[in-house]
Amino acid sequence: MNLTSQKSAEPLRSTDWITLFLCGDVMTGRGIDQVLPHPSDPVIHEDYMKDARGYVEIAEKVNGPIPRSVAPAYIWGDTLDELERMEPDLRIINLETSITQSDDYWKEKGINYRMHPENIDCIAAAKIDVCSLANNHVLDWGYAGLKETLETIKKAKIRGTGAGMDLEEAESPAIVEIKEKGRVIVFAFGSPTSGVPLDWSASKKRPGVNWLKNFSDDSVQRILKKVKEVKGGGDVVVASIHWGRNWGYNTPREETDFAHQLIDKAGVDIIHGHSSHHVKGIEVYRDKLILYGCGDFLNDYEGIGGYEYYRADLGLMYFASIDPSTGRLIKLVMTPTQIKHFRVNRTSKDDALWLANTLNREGERFNTGVELDEDNLLTLSWY
Repeated sequence: MNLTSQKSAEPLRSTDWITLFLCGDVMTGRGIDQVLPHPSDPVIHEDYMKDARGYVEIAEKVNGPIPRSVAPAYIWGDTLDELERMEPDLRIINLETSITQSDDYWKEKGINYRMHPENIDCIAAAKIDVCSLANNHVLDWGYAGLKETLETIKKAKIRGTGAGMDLEEAESPAIVEIKEKGRVIVFAFGSPTSGVPLDWSASKKRPGVNWLKNFSDDSVQRILKKVKEVKGGGDVVVASIHWGRNWGYNTPREETDFAHQLIDKAGVDIIHGHSSHHVKGIEVYRDKLILYGCGDFLNDYEGIGGYEYYRADLGLMYFASIDPSTGRLIKLVMTPTQIKHFRVNRTSKDDALWLANTLNREGERFNTGVELDEDNLLTLSWY
């Protein structure tokens, strides 16, 4: 593939650009919650497992002992130094767990994630600015669990978006002022294609998530209306969307068409897609970044077999530099990571190469590719 490289002689971080850190699902509940300083009651209600500590034991059988009562920063591992080195202006994650002591689990769900509220320091330890909450685990412990999740995040001075105690709150974006650069406006949406139940959709009188019924033009117009209410000159709009299947590299045509329409019609500048347990192809459409699937960034799946082909233990830290005057992507640099011992680590050269080959293979349909440098960093090229 003959790509025109977008790498520049300019430094990664310019005084005129807004650089965002984005990643996939951060799942700090269940097994990971059990090794944090304030573990929840370990009782869970799965067919496969009845005690969350069982997931810790599975991981330890594969990779050795995992410490208990770890410091809040432990789970981020090598990424904290990388975040400090790359100096993003804003840090955005999909936080895929309920943060609550509620025992009112959603009985039809089958899998229920929760983290003890006193463990919120583990999110604050990475200086996360915005948490997308429109996903298929935020209501795992009922409406009381959602209420406590929202309260806990707010108390920690972290912005949440995509869920609320009513539709107005769930639809409201997180708006962050980047000093002397502009604003970043983050909307979050949960699609039923990722397993977000209809019953979880927020309404005027019901708590829930900002539910994305479908990928129709009506949905585009609904988002356009919300964007127009808040977007001004110099604002960068991010649509963080929990969509699609957990496994598989195929990107359905309806997703690509919808992403394009959000950019063409709704004023969205970046699509932050997640739900897939592994990284997927990247597109740059009309100079706007589309991440179709960021993969899992942190989970407790260590030692669970069945989908080894996809290397779900490997992830990426996405550092996207954007021109705020146009929303145009200037540069995308990615740091390869691996989940091991319930923490995020820098990968080996071989694993970084595996990710590079995967992104090149899956990016071919989108006319994108990556180059791997001597520091194991990946830089996106496109035409």
